[in-house]
Parts: sequence; C-alpha cells; structure tokens
Amino acid sequence: MPSCLIEAHDLTREFRVAETPEGFLGGLRGFLKPRYRLVQALAGASFRIDRGEAVGYIGLNGAGKSTTIKLLCGILAPTRGRVTVAGIDPHRRRLENAGRIGLVVGQRTQLWWDLPVRESFQLLRRVYRVPLAAYRANVALFHDLLDLGSIWNTPVRLLSLGQRMRADLAAVFLHDPPMVYLDEPTIGLDVLAKAAVRQFLKEINRTRGVTLLLATHDLRDLALTCPRVLMVHRGRILYDGGQEELLGRYGQEVQVVAELERQAPPFTLPGVSVLRQDAGRLEVVFNRRSVPVAAVLAAVTESCPVRDLSVREADLESIVQRLYGGDRR
Repeated sequence: MPSCLIEAHDLTREFRVAETPEGFLGGLRGFLKPRYRLVQALAGASFRIDRGEAVGYIGLNGAGKSTTIKLLCGILAPTRGRVTVAGIDPHRRRLENAGRIGLVVGQRTQLWWDLPVRESFQLLRRVYRVPLAAYRANVALFHDLLDLGSIWNTPVRLLSLGQRMRADLAAVFLHDPPMVYLDEPTIGLDVLAKAAVRQFLKEINRTRGVTLLLATHDLRDLALTCPRVLMVHRGRILYDGGQEELLGRYGQEVQVVAELERQAPPFTLPGVSVLRQDAGRLEVVFNRRSVPVAAVLAAVTESCPVRDLSVREADLESIVQRLYGGDRR
C-alpha cells in the first residue's frame, strides 16, 4: 500500500461571518441587510502524513487545528486546495472515510450516556460491523492497556472524566482504524489520567502502526507521544519537522540560575544578558552558539558566591512561546 496516508495541498477554508453594526439603528440596518466578512481559518496549508506516523499538531486558539481535523474527517469541504485520506476525498466520500478513521474530541463522548460501557461497545461493534473474533481480541487488549475491567459494567454518566476518556479511547480504536485524529484528548484530566492516555497512544502506535494526528495545547502530550510536530499559525504551517530538529533550530537559548550566598558585584560577560540580580539570585540568558555554556558557568562561579547552580535548556514550550510571540526569523 502507498506509504502516504494523508496529503493536503494548498488547503484553504474560509467562513463568512456576519457583522453586527453598533447601536439600535445600526443593528436594525444589519438585520434588514446583513453584512459579512471573510475569515480564513486555513490559508494554504500543505503537508503529508505517512502511515504509522504520530504527528503533533499545535497552535494557538483559532490557528486552524480543529478546522483541519474537520476537513480530514469530511465534515467540511475546502474552499480551495485539495486533501486526500487513504487516496479518497474525505468530503465527497464521507461514509467510506468515516469507516476508516477514528476521532477523539476532549470532554465529548461517543458512548451512550445511560448505558454501561459494555453495552456501548456492543452497539459500536454493530455500527462498524466488527467481526466477533476481532472485537473480543480488541476488548481484551484494551482491558489490559486501559484497565477497562473496573468500569466495564458502569453507566457512562457515572464515570469520572478520566474514566470516560479511557473508555472513549478504546471505543475509537475498536474497529481498527488506520488513522485516528485526537483533538485535545487530555484536556481537563488529572496527572494520572493524562499519563494513561499518553502511554496508550504510544503503545497503540508502536504495536499496531495506527497513524495519529494529535492536536493539543499540552506540550507534554507531544513530547511523550509525537516525534514529529506540525505548527500552525493563522492558518499557515509555521513548522513541519521533528522535535529534535525544532530544538536544534530554535532551542539554542540557555538560562543559568545561581542561588547566591550574599550580594555580588554586577555580573557582566559579552554575549550574556542578565535577567535578574539581587542579594540572593542571579539569572542570565545567552545563545550557546555564540557563548559556550562552560565559559558562562566558570564566569558565574568566579565572580559570585554561589550556593546552588542550575542550567535550563530550552524546551518545546519556550520555543513555541517565542515563535508565536513574533520571533519567526
């Protein structure tokens, strides 16, 4: 089978948004003759996702993440450009596409509210026409990976958010979809529930080769599950590559924090910026390409009475903040 599972080229989606004039008379004129403006949720996004990849999709609110997923699911049609999922147009062949994919949306469920988890799974088995042998094998696997046994006979309305997300994850993978989209799957979950979701996604991607597209604001989700990152900003792809490459390209900034025993003379070193210096603390930042880390550490310890010293490398979160803050050189 072809290695490319998803291909998007110049993907653009526009929406008409009604404008409401201010004031009573303006509102009346707007009611009689509404005015609209065009909003571009996606503006020429192009990318490819191969089979078996786990791709993180990040961006600010309104950047275009959810719109992209709706286009890939076939819920929306592109205004311009084209997209194919497993060789088909997801909007023109919506039913066929729906049978091949899975979708998880945080804090929304596809399970029946008043039924036990077990009965919801049995209904989903009939909806997707899953063979009995495959259904039993998948349920057994999900019992092990997601601890479904403790909630198997519990009505969905009585489950906690974390328990319901575990059940929803298992339900999405019940019919062995080759492609699964996840939109904020860990939103609102506690630390243990998030860890269970991340571990399950890593395992299902590794053992079954399921392709994952994970849209999230929680960068720990990406760091632990997705080797590749897509950044979208104002409808355009800002970055497409590996996490290591991202750190190598934008993550050369290093921060040194020293806890001081007493007041020290003002610290100066060419190429190093002082963020804070007082009687108890010194914080400096620099680019490791222009100033070696060892040289900065030596200068700090020689000029200041240091009680404790720490080095903070740039992480994915700080890089994203810098990029979205305007530093896109």
